[in-house]
Amino acid sequence: MAICIEARQAKAAMGAMPNKTDRNDARGIAQIVRTGWYRAVHVKNPSCRSWRALLTARRMVLNKRRDVENGVRALLREAGLKVGTPSRKNFAARVGELVADDPVLAGLARSLLSVIEVMTQEVDRLTKRVLDEVRVEPTCRRLMTVQGVGPLTARAFRATIDRPDRFRRSRDVGAHLGLTPRRYQSGETDVQGRISRCGDELARTALYEAAHSLLIRSTKWSGLRAWGMNVVKRRGMARARVAVARKLAVILHRVWSDGSEFRWGKQVVTTTAAA
Repeated sequence: MAICIEARQAKAAMGAMPNKTDRNDARGIAQIVRTGWYRAVHVKNPSCRSWRALLTARRMVLNKRRDVENGVRALLREAGLKVGTPSRKNFAARVGELVADDPVLAGLARSLLSVIEVMTQEVDRLTKRVLDEVRVEPTCRRLMTVQGVGPLTARAFRATIDRPDRFRRSRDVGAHLGLTPRRYQSGETDVQGRISRCGDELARTALYEAAHSLLIRSTKWSGLRAWGMNVVKRRGMARARVAVARKLAVILHRVWSDGSEFRWGKQVVTTTAAA
């Protein structure tokens, strides 16, 4: 049986060697295995790797489309033209209106806009593939019962976790995805920093977007949303998104692992008697 070990931990263990050679690396790895000072890495099954590849490809096309759009904005800004904030549907029309009097810019803009159009078509096609797969996947459909969680978030979480039983506690999922704060403690010094971001970026980003949707776009009351809005009042929106994303990770794991239902909670309505 082959065991995959954590690369960062192995690098830290062998970092004390003054000379890096293939022979020393082999001795270092053998010493790590002999002493048991390593952490085994979970190898996902082929289905999860395939789902992750689909989500990664979609995210890549989205990022490249945004880069091209920003390039169009920068190109026009050099000529003193400002695109503003049109919707994606009206972006091409707005750019065409601005460059109508400049044939050079108009030709360049047409080329870049054609690239954006092709990327948009591919994003729609990849998104449809994700939606079609989620529609027939029972675990993803169950995860989508949690407030704020859509098909993309459910699929990213499903592909990243793979097996819920490899986590002893649901709260460990937040740390696994890099949503817990760093900590530095030495003597009288005890500092908590930003989140570690050491886990899977795809799932962490999806949970962050789901938290934003829950806090900003969702209008239905729930105990989770009420808790998040209290964090907004005390700590601000940015930290509230991270806190809600971490709590969503815990809830999704619990819903998946033991088949429990998402608890919306019961809103308490206070009334005052008329004088």
